[in-house]
Amino acid sequence: MEFHDGNHSTDDHLPPGSPVLEAILENARNKQYLGQRLDAAGDRVDTDLLGDIVRHGPVLEALRDEPLDRREIEERLDVSRATSHRFTQWLDEQGFVEKVDGRFQLTGPGEAVADEVLRFEANVSTVHRLSPLLDAVCEDHQEFVLEPFVDANVTLAEPDDPYRPVERFLSLLGESESFRGFNTTHMAPLVLGEFHQQIFEGSDSEIIYLPPIVEKLFETYPERAREATENGHLALRTRDELPYGLAIFDGRVGIGGYDEGTGLMQVFVDTDTQIAREWAERVYASVRASSEPLEESSKIG
Repeated sequence: MEFHDGNHSTDDHLPPGSPVLEAILENARNKQYLGQRLDAAGDRVDTDLLGDIVRHGPVLEALRDEPLDRREIEERLDVSRATSHRFTQWLDEQGFVEKVDGRFQLTGPGEAVADEVLRFEANVSTVHRLSPLLDAVCEDHQEFVLEPFVDANVTLAEPDDPYRPVERFLSLLGESESFRGFNTTHMAPLVLGEFHQQIFEGSDSEIIYLPPIVEKLFETYPERAREATENGHLALRTRDELPYGLAIFDGRVGIGGYDEGTGLMQVFVDTDTQIAREWAERVYASVRASSEPLEESSKIG
């Protein structure tokens, strides 16, 4: 979801996204209230039933593709005749399947449940894959939606290669003619000249930093940073609070998680999906709206 500064949100001032993105964001907004709403309605589902539904996920998924007879179910799932009978009997009792012309097909409720089981599995799988990132941005989980990053590339720092995430970031930056992003620390360590060469000269960039980070950048590269901002290669903005690191390249978007002690990037997650780009554009617009251009917020000597 969009980044919220305290109790204030710029969400109402952002342009609408695609219907898919809007549905994802609305679902994310409602998640924190779902338990309360279910309690109020007295409509909680028995946990044993939920477990049974998940256990029948493979057959629900198979029937979601097409109606199957019992033999085809056995072959598709590599199960015995007794197991397939038990599966289809339970699904029939729940009203999730019906038998038509010797084949089992999903009913309307069955299709809806199958979709939710697949969505649940995809999100749980994504949580496992993105767990290093979620750990790094744990205070901002409510601002992060999983669906756009289901098939994202995840690059982790390793003991013998601590700069892997930074190298992935730099490779994407080198392929991009423009760059926008925000970060709680420097996008890359100040000693890595390759990044700053690209930012100062190789791309048209706009970056939102915390004020102390901007000051440190100008202390380290006073002439090059000033020249880049004056000639328009680099637009710097500042904001007193930022949620994590966001990078928007020409073809991909990425999120970085950092070690609070060392400031090094520990994980970088990137994807080229359109829905992730829409999400990133909205988050960036929200953060940018409450940031200040460098010339208004800081006076670098």
